[in-house]
Amino acid sequence: MELAKNLCIVLFSAILVDNFVLSKFMGICPFLGVSKKLSSAFGMSCAVTFVMVMATAVTWPVYTYLLAPNGLGYLDTITFILVIAAFVQLVEFALKRYIPVLYNTLGVYLPLITTNCAILGVTLLNIKDGHDYIASLVNALGGGLGFLLAMVLFAGVRTRIEGCKIRKAFEGLPITLISASIVALSFLGFGGVIDGIFK
Repeated sequence: MELAKNLCIVLFSAILVDNFVLSKFMGICPFLGVSKKLSSAFGMSCAVTFVMVMATAVTWPVYTYLLAPNGLGYLDTITFILVIAAFVQLVEFALKRYIPVLYNTLGVYLPLITTNCAILGVTLLNIKDGHDYIASLVNALGGGLGFLLAMVLFAGVRTRIEGCKIRKAFEGLPITLISASIVALSFLGFGGVIDGIFK
């Protein structure tokens, strides 16, 4: 029971409280670049979630059983980037072969998943925070679902913005950044909710 409670706290904290995009400001490039349409935002989020979970599934044991025992912990970043790049190539191949419309929509942002600091951040923070293997996978899943939530919400906000009359000085990137900051502020209230539910 205690294990399930702790995993729920890890999951919902990663989705709502410690959202990698809106709280830690990781993964901003695809957040701003691919959130113009709901379909592309959803597709990118699913790809990021898959890579996040699979990269964690590989990097945690690699670090725990190979790098750390042999005094090679300093190689964690380069090793994790190589693992992430391999999974991104797999996703890119699958999308190009089976969902070419989404592959073309995502364009340059798809290979940029390799350099998405949210994915690298999850893998590194799992080690730094001392999560065990299951908690690391749950944290990665929560991080991916949080990324999905942020992308879908922001895609909806940007759709509404396009139909509004905006002053010339705020058109384009300025109103996008202002809107992103308001969405990020709205997530601050979830901290108390999570604490209240699981105490």
